[in-house]
Amino acid sequence: MGLGIRTRLRRWRNGPYVNDEYLEARELAALVHAPPGVVRPAPADGVPLHLAFVVPFFNQGSGGHMTIANLVRALERRGHRCSLWIDDPGRRLRDPVQAAAHLRDWFGPFAADVAYGTDAFTGADVVVATGWQTAARVRSLPAAGRAYLVQDHEPEFFGTSVQRSWATDSYTYGLYPITAGEWLAELMGERYGLPATWFDLGIDGERWRPQPEIARRDDVVIAYARSSTPRRAVPVVLAALGELRARRPQTEVWLYGHGGPAGVDFPHRNLGVLAEPQLAAAYAQATVGLVVSMTNYSLAAQEMLSCGLPCVELDAPSVVKAFGRDGPVDFAPLDAYALADALERLLADPELRAQRAAAGASLPAQRTWDHAAAQVEAGLRAAIAFTAAREG
Repeated sequence: MGLGIRTRLRRWRNGPYVNDEYLEARELAALVHAPPGVVRPAPADGVPLHLAFVVPFFNQGSGGHMTIANLVRALERRGHRCSLWIDDPGRRLRDPVQAAAHLRDWFGPFAADVAYGTDAFTGADVVVATGWQTAARVRSLPAAGRAYLVQDHEPEFFGTSVQRSWATDSYTYGLYPITAGEWLAELMGERYGLPATWFDLGIDGERWRPQPEIARRDDVVIAYARSSTPRRAVPVVLAALGELRARRPQTEVWLYGHGGPAGVDFPHRNLGVLAEPQLAAAYAQATVGLVVSMTNYSLAAQEMLSCGLPCVELDAPSVVKAFGRDGPVDFAPLDAYALADALERLLADPELRAQRAAAGASLPAQRTWDHAAAQVEAGLRAAIAFTAAREG
């Protein structure tokens, strides 16, 4: 996305305005036409690795960057040395020193060094792209292995646009995919002919847990309604909640994830953008949760379940693959009435809610970030072999 009006005005005050997307297009063209980086010798089997993660522009609260940070922490616990490199060719982050500090403050703690830009990059055992914006950069850097941490199928974030084309092209740069979930790994093979290693998104069981000291209500639905993220299908979510309120006027609706007005004609409470402790407390108090994932599955559903909150998710391949048909999630198609039906069924059946909560309680033990890091480490070592076979 482009810059907001305030940011553009600030740039005018600070000097001649240069369009961020123009700068990114120039940089991407240069990277694509440059030769790939040198393939360094592979490290010995079993030794700790130097892992360099190249991360794109970020805002406070970015879920993708928090996943990267969780993996970095867990990989450091496994003995690996990590570094983080902010790739910002559009100069969206105006102060490089502040940008590095923000990455550490907002997503830390971790031991990894943080740098703005890659001018000082001299090599790593594995260099990892973490979004489509960083894939061409990673292709150009020296390493024994070049990997791509794929958290979602990012071309689907865009309509017909250069961004969609760039995101699609990012899978053609010879990087080895390490995907969040099995569905994405299968997609990499079926659509792009790429082998891949997949991992389970982790859960921090200390943060996302039942809170017996908080009384759980029997008449509250909490829904993820971040309208700036189209893949969350917020118009259908709101329509489903409006239908539910028409059927059950006694049910309270809580929305979160978006600070502005929801623009709906039924009573609701907008919690806005919540810090994790406040969101976990809201999950502990609500009766049923609702989140819709149109591309890859969301952390939100498993965090709701970990807090003892039964939830409804979209009946989509990625979600079904992540939780299973017989798992703790209630599925519904992308239809307002069908979503309302699923919510109503859970609200009306305390025994079913208890079953779902009990099934969800086992997730934190199964899906730790340490377990995810072990899966990712296998993918990083596979990336070294893949890069050597392709370019060595």
